[in-house]
Amino acid sequence: MRITHSWMLVVTVLLAAVAGVAPAQEPARRNLLLTQPGWEIGGQVSSYHYEEPGIMKLEGERAGFVGVYTHTNPKRVYWRFDLRLSYGLLEYESVGTGTIDDVPDWIGEARAVIGRDYLVGDNVALSPYIGFGYRYLFNDLRGYSSTGAAGYRRYSHYIYMPIGVTARFRIADAWVIAPTAEYDAFLGGRQVSKLSDTGSGFSDARNDQDHGRGYRASLMFESRHWAFGPWLHYWKIKDSDVVPIGFGFGAMEPENWTREYGVELRYRF
Repeated sequence: MRITHSWMLVVTVLLAAVAGVAPAQEPARRNLLLTQPGWEIGGQVSSYHYEEPGIMKLEGERAGFVGVYTHTNPKRVYWRFDLRLSYGLLEYESVGTGTIDDVPDWIGEARAVIGRDYLVGDNVALSPYIGFGYRYLFNDLRGYSSTGAAGYRRYSHYIYMPIGVTARFRIADAWVIAPTAEYDAFLGGRQVSKLSDTGSGFSDARNDQDHGRGYRASLMFESRHWAFGPWLHYWKIKDSDVVPIGFGFGAMEPENWTREYGVELRYRF
């Protein structure tokens, strides 16, 4: 997993721009158009689809937990840290090797972003942000498919830079609607395939991924204490490098895409 110096320079410059000097206008802090400080906990349900075109796919329903902590300062700059843990029993289908039911699949994600609120009139605010994210996935395909093919465990690690903006529109005295759009700049990935689980004599593969991108969108309804609404996550990752696995063979993590969408409910305290 490699992160270039140029990406680090971009991050440094953008962080400085987002958190730059701004007039102190904290009296409006409790305005619902602005980012609200505090802790949030909640849950989500989603529909998940992962595919390596022409090779295999995994799909099914998931449920998860989310936790968020947000800190604000008098210059309307905010820092947000959020965690996500999601689990599903998915359906596996592969060209030539059959199907497997109820495949355990875990996703864990940790993110830290910094941003600033900008009021645009009395009923609209914009909150751009930038940060770092880490995504972990564990997929357990051990066992045998419908055609007798042996499966194995897969571990996925992504590091990325979220760049996004949340807009808030007042729709009532106690509620705002908050759409968010985000681009996830892929900084690097590592895929670990435990081919030794198959008993074939192949060694485990550790593939680096250097090229890809992601997108996120959500439409949340927010009050002082509650936030709920639909969301969408999407990833598209290019072919990895090729590594030797024994007997003169090499292994590659093929180009793939992931789409996940669902609904989320959080409580702030």
